[in-house]
Amino acid sequence: MTDLRDPPHDRSLADLLSFGVVNLDKPPGPSAHQVAAWVRDMAGVEQAAHAGTLDPKVTGCLPMLLGDATRMAQVFLEGSKEYISVLELHKPAPSDLESVVAEFEGEVYQKPPRKSAVSRRLRSREVYELDLLEVRDRQALLRIRCESGTYVRKLCHDIGLAAGTGAHMGHLRRTATDPFDDTDLVTLYDLADALAFAEAGDESLLREVVAPAERALTHLPHVTIAHSAAEQVAEGAPVYAPGVFDADDAERGSLVACVTPDDAAVCLGRLVGDPDAESGEVVSLERVLV
Repeated sequence: MTDLRDPPHDRSLADLLSFGVVNLDKPPGPSAHQVAAWVRDMAGVEQAAHAGTLDPKVTGCLPMLLGDATRMAQVFLEGSKEYISVLELHKPAPSDLESVVAEFEGEVYQKPPRKSAVSRRLRSREVYELDLLEVRDRQALLRIRCESGTYVRKLCHDIGLAAGTGAHMGHLRRTATDPFDDTDLVTLYDLADALAFAEAGDESLLREVVAPAERALTHLPHVTIAHSAAEQVAEGAPVYAPGVFDADDAERGSLVACVTPDDAAVCLGRLVGDPDAESGEVVSLERVLV
């Protein structure tokens, strides 16, 4: 019989670290890759992965997936991101800057920069909300909630062109990446202190700092499956209708998280069938998490 994970609230500290997530506040200076390496070494796990790259100078919300949780990194491609950015105008701000900024709310077209790891093809991204918070001299403070993969630097450049002043991105801070935000960020110092206390016998702080990896799935629709079905999924089988207990509303093709009745994550997959049917495939597997 395949061993499945204990319920999230019943896991040992070792199990928590091997399948956990830290809502890290990235400092300015190091790359996201370097920060992930530091977290890996500090936590004593074989691997750690960051959820969405941030440039070295950029700060803020950078969730870190520990151990087997690195398998679920794709979930951060499904959610939105939120940023606070300083728009550095090259000339005094025009009187209609607010209306100019508002024009960039909605679908925008961008070509990735030359140093990007992706193909430099023109592509569309959705800017869900774009607010002008404050204007002071030649600086404007923007709040941007956008689709994953939106280049804020390019957005700032294009706003400057439309305003007739020219502009570039100044300081940038990520305040949210679904399902995490900046209300409970953890610094590298917090993590180091929590690990030191745990080594001395006090696990309480580390359990506040490191959450079960299931927290990274809270923004996805869930499909609850029987333990017997979970054992089959762990061996690579898709999820069939007889093994489904319950399912959130979701469109066909949506990324979903399959969990046991005690909320332990089993896999990520795409909804391909009717959860209420008596037979047939319901979820095709993309990542097995057990």
